[in-house]
Amino acid sequence: MSVVAVILLTGSFILYNNNVSSEPEGKNEILIKALMQGLSSGHYQPEKLDDSFSKKVFNLYLDRLDYNKKYLLASDVNQLRKYETTVDDQLKQGSYEYFDVATDLIDQRIKESAAYYKEILDKPFDFSKDESVELDGEKLTFAKDKAELKEAWRKQLKYQTLVRLADMKETQDSASTKGEEVEQKTPEQMEKEAREKVKSSYDDLYKRLSQINREDRRAVYINSITNVYDPHTEYFPPKAKSNFDIAFTGKLEGIGATLQEKDGQIKVMEIVPGGPSYLQGDLKPGDVIQKVAQGDEEPVLIEGMRIDDAVQLIRGKKGTIARLTVKKADGSIREVAITRDVVIIDETYAQSALINGDKKIGYIKLPGFYADFENKNGRFSGADVKKEVEKLKADGVEGIVLDLRNNGGGSLSDAIEMAGLFIDKGPIVQVKTAAGKAVVLDDRDPQVQYAGPLVILVNSNSASASEILAAAMQDYKRAVIVGTPTFGKGTVQQFFELDDALPSQFNAYKPFGALKLTTQKFYRINGGTTQLRGVTPDVILPDAYSFLDFGEKEQDYPLPFDEIAPANYKPWNKLNISQIQTSSRSRIAQNKSFQLVKESGERLKKQADNTTRSLKLAKYMEEEQKAEETNRRFEEAQKEVHALQVSRLPQDLQAMGQDTASVARSKEFLKSLKKDIYVEEAVAIISKDIKQ
Repeated sequence: MSVVAVILLTGSFILYNNNVSSEPEGKNEILIKALMQGLSSGHYQPEKLDDSFSKKVFNLYLDRLDYNKKYLLASDVNQLRKYETTVDDQLKQGSYEYFDVATDLIDQRIKESAAYYKEILDKPFDFSKDESVELDGEKLTFAKDKAELKEAWRKQLKYQTLVRLADMKETQDSASTKGEEVEQKTPEQMEKEAREKVKSSYDDLYKRLSQINREDRRAVYINSITNVYDPHTEYFPPKAKSNFDIAFTGKLEGIGATLQEKDGQIKVMEIVPGGPSYLQGDLKPGDVIQKVAQGDEEPVLIEGMRIDDAVQLIRGKKGTIARLTVKKADGSIREVAITRDVVIIDETYAQSALINGDKKIGYIKLPGFYADFENKNGRFSGADVKKEVEKLKADGVEGIVLDLRNNGGGSLSDAIEMAGLFIDKGPIVQVKTAAGKAVVLDDRDPQVQYAGPLVILVNSNSASASEILAAAMQDYKRAVIVGTPTFGKGTVQQFFELDDALPSQFNAYKPFGALKLTTQKFYRINGGTTQLRGVTPDVILPDAYSFLDFGEKEQDYPLPFDEIAPANYKPWNKLNISQIQTSSRSRIAQNKSFQLVKESGERLKKQADNTTRSLKLAKYMEEEQKAEETNRRFEEAQKEVHALQVSRLPQDLQAMGQDTASVARSKEFLKSLKKDIYVEEAVAIISKDIKQ
């Protein structure tokens, strides 16, 4: 999560200068010139506007126009190629020539393609034929003619019908096996019903596609420009307040998740701590939401949908159910049913537990680095963690596990304050602008609140402030960092309101929207940035998702890793990391659950790399059955995991009192903690390996 500040454009960063003509121009020409001046003046690492830059923008916009290559022909792309090295010149002139031609072309091809799905879905599919379909847009090529394009459409529609047909057949067979009374449908009836459902989904899709206007596409084009600078630099067009807030936060109200539209797909970026998705547990970052259904209604296809339209479908009243059809990281398709609710605030805050075994260990879960800057009496993560540490110390713990898994970051100042709880005064992180010297941010409090054994748990979804805290504790050798390599986001963004930048002579054209701009980079106190590489744990544990390509390095055009001079700091130097690693490796090798996690990760990787799917019903169902058996084997193995002895602190139980909702959430918190093999290994490291 970036450190975001909404500020006025003053001082060295003024979008309006002589590059923006004082002569009246069209609003879009003013907008692009203002944005390019802002990017050139204010970005941490401005791009040189040349042919190389032009090619990057050209290809990004082409991907976002037709990622799955189901609309444009190879001849269309060849026609557009003449703009491949001229986008930079167009931007300097305030021209949208490539955008205009490409947009006219895609609109024409989408209208033509509307006839394809209707014609194809009007006839039964032969699912006994042994053929396959490629699902990865990057591996596909543009069709050489309309006949080849229609064949690509046929395979895509056949696959989507196959998925529905297999699900219907499995449901009917399962009900029959259990002796339940259900209507027995013939294979022909089910095939026809599956086709009709797919057709209905595409009817809805094309209705929405017809509502996409030129300004919607212009925003996509502009972000194809800004994203060449880095994936976190974005343009936000002016909209109604509610829609702007959705674009600003990407928040899927009702289920508690954050999403991003990329290449025509709606992707889950983050699960909001304490929300319905967080508690339900099946929706994960990286999942692609393909369809949305309300309760028992038919699902609506949302591929190609605008992000705010997708939000409208997913949000809803508390207690209602959203059924999401999601494509998982391994390529499998699953339906996830989530009961909508408000985000449970208590669960977004730090909370602790006691783990009793060879030693009494304290556990602190921190979902995010939250801070209420509008209210000095509000909740701040640094102060809350300090309170939890004090409570655990008072209860006589002999070590603490601080869990930063799936913590996307937040308040930098709270991360610094938190680091200061475990060391005496000293530098925590370095922050650098493009032109200036690095500024060292210190913990100035010489008091060490807790000096005992400390393990910090991280994973690939630990980002930004989480990485800062973990990196500082690792550099000081103050804590053992355990888990999987972190996300690798080491940049800082600021929001700039374009209307505040442009003088009053442009008032008639306002509003222009806002620019989120990467202006700074984080560096560890050892001199390396957390950007791209993140934090590599001292003890790396098997994790199914660590086998997949994930993190900042997988984004388009991320800023690079680099190094600056280290800050002046003195390591804690009480940890024998080599000995701890050796001991941990021995335990992991004997742990059946970790062996299964590794197997599961290897299977996920194999499935993710194999992006072709069989279009033969029998073969498809056989592959799905194998995957389901593997999942069941892993779930069964989890039941055999040694249960940790966990409990809430007495004062926390007292605070809950008879509040049934709080008590229920507390039980769920402890239930998941009891059989967490990662926490189990963290506890073993404290109990057996860290010598004080």
